[in-house]
Amino acid sequence: MGKRSAAGLLTSVDSIFTTQEERDNAQRSYVTDLSAAEISDFPNHPFKVRMDQSMVELADSVKQYGVLVPSLVRPMPDGSYQMVSGHRRKRAAELAGLPTVPCIIRELTDDEAIIVMVDSNLQREQILPSEKAFAYKMKLEAMKRQGMRTDLTSAPVGPKLRSNKELSEQSPDSVTQIKRYIRLTNLIPELLDMVDNSVLKEAGKLQMALRPAVELSYLSEAEQTALLEVMEGEIRTPSHAQAIKMRSFSEQGKLNPDVILSIMQEEKPNQVEQFKIPRERIDKFFKPGTPAQKIEDTIVKALELYRKRQREMER
Repeated sequence: MGKRSAAGLLTSVDSIFTTQEERDNAQRSYVTDLSAAEISDFPNHPFKVRMDQSMVELADSVKQYGVLVPSLVRPMPDGSYQMVSGHRRKRAAELAGLPTVPCIIRELTDDEAIIVMVDSNLQREQILPSEKAFAYKMKLEAMKRQGMRTDLTSAPVGPKLRSNKELSEQSPDSVTQIKRYIRLTNLIPELLDMVDNSVLKEAGKLQMALRPAVELSYLSEAEQTALLEVMEGEIRTPSHAQAIKMRSFSEQGKLNPDVILSIMQEEKPNQVEQFKIPRERIDKFFKPGTPAQKIEDTIVKALELYRKRQREMER
């Protein structure tokens, strides 16, 4: 028997240490440089590209060393490309003034692209609750459309698992936690922003924990809007117990602005005592529509100025 060629030997070794899926992907993938103008963003991309300090640092690094890890894109029927993974790298390259971005071009179906996009972005250091919420929802829907085919999600072919259980096995969160995140997609944007603020910790913005937010997601849009007005007026967010109570009233068809205000004015455990001034006593000093937080800040500054002048007079 003649000796096998080196190429034949390599092919044999490759077949032992790689899966068929990996070999198929390698055959339909290649790397090239593309201009940012050729690459459209992923539709309804749930992960925000924020212009924060991290982006500034990434842009500086790209300007100095270039893009070290290629982005993943897929070709579109019109000849353009769609970003699957690498939105932040693309933006950093634009900020750094680079003419092109190194990209891996791979043929992917819509659902395959969604799964890859979500999985690659879940590795970020900081992910906002709203980002996880819409990402998990998109991936779960894609997996369901695939008929829960485990062979398309890098899991062994065998008994079909329920999509949400399979999703949790491929994610850093449990089934219960994933369900909670997906519930957040039912919140109006203003309330969802408050859940994100619990992570971002931006001064002067209302923050809301995940558990009460999940309970509030069962309220209708009109009820959530009414709650938002009360929250802004009271400058506070509901506790988990208060949110549960609102959901209960909503399910009974008894939740209205007066009930919401009554629940929100209940004292929370360990709540810091607050001093309140009737709104009608101070309305004449502010323009109509002035946010409650601005009114509070103005009053505090006025009192500080008053105390300073009092001290000056006592000298």
